[in-house]
Amino acid sequence: MSAQTDTPGSVTTVYQVSGMSCGHCEGSVSGEISGIAGVTSVKAVASTGEVTVVSAAPLDEAAVRAAVDEAGFELVDKA
Repeated sequence: MSAQTDTPGSVTTVYQVSGMSCGHCEGSVSGEISGIAGVTSVKAVASTGEVTVVSAAPLDEAAVRAAVDEAGFELVDKA
């Protein structure tokens, strides 16, 4: 569970997502998570299954899980 503060007022969290296999998958997951209030940046990497999210404050994991589910993938845990 790695949550670290990068710049004042921002939190970076890395999530492990299963099922991503291509750039389209990365875009789907990034797009859904970007819709969560407070998210400022999302980077999904299909080859590792990691999704790095930068937000103004720690995110509700249920909201992230719902966004990943909506994209058609499964949130495994925080990396």
